[in-house]
Amino acid sequence: MRRGLTIGEFATLTHLSVRTLRRYHEAALLVPATVDPFTGYRYYAAEQIPSAQVIHRLRELDVPLAEVKSILAADPERRADLIAGHLRRLEAELDRTRAAVVSLRRLLRPDPENLQVELRSVPARTVAAVRGHVTLEDSTRWYDAAMAELDAAFAPADRTGPPGGRYANELFTAGAGAMTVYRPVREPRARGRIEVVELPPVDLAVAVHSGGHDDIDVTYGRLGSWVVEHALAVDGPIDETYLAGPRDTPAPADWRTEIGWPVFRLTPGGLA
Repeated sequence: MRRGLTIGEFATLTHLSVRTLRRYHEAALLVPATVDPFTGYRYYAAEQIPSAQVIHRLRELDVPLAEVKSILAADPERRADLIAGHLRRLEAELDRTRAAVVSLRRLLRPDPENLQVELRSVPARTVAAVRGHVTLEDSTRWYDAAMAELDAAFAPADRTGPPGGRYANELFTAGAGAMTVYRPVREPRARGRIEVVELPPVDLAVAVHSGGHDDIDVTYGRLGSWVVEHALAVDGPIDETYLAGPRDTPAPADWRTEIGWPVFRLTPGGLA
């Protein structure tokens, strides 16, 4: 009577090498169905193929052996949750990698585009806003939730301009700081987390970032360089105005974000 699949046959079926299968046996990760006590030959059951394939895919994703062992030992529902959690971490890493690649490609252009900067005096405004102290890591999720709350409270007919955000320097320098997300509307009113906020007047050096936000840091850097070159001092939080974004169009190439850097001239006479 046939004992099962030889280690060679099992290796062929699962795309795991014989050497790898022996290592997994020694680590008690994938134990053969039977081992001949006289020859030491390993035999595997056909029912072990799915487990071997799961191990193979998890190792391709660089899941540590100890974590693979925990996943296999878990019940099916818990196993699915563990794998889903690892996939989310991988997706986040891919997002960071993609953003880094986009930024580096733009930075390495031999003739970077000329940045158009406008000096603008923005008057005081009363807006509907959501404010909070947020970590940089959580800022995107927090922004999406706050903007969704504002969108639900004020219909398009109530809005008088594009939404914006005001971000404390500490958010970037210390990894956590004050964030204010707002919408200009005809009649600002409080509701839930939404407050009626008076934004003070501010002088800004403004540049437009076109496209997705993966390389918005490059525009930030070039605007900062422009500020330094023109003898303008920085004072106060950064402003962003979302002229067109994900809520307006699903095409990142069509997004346009105004970055406003608070400034004042070091010479008498104020802004030119």
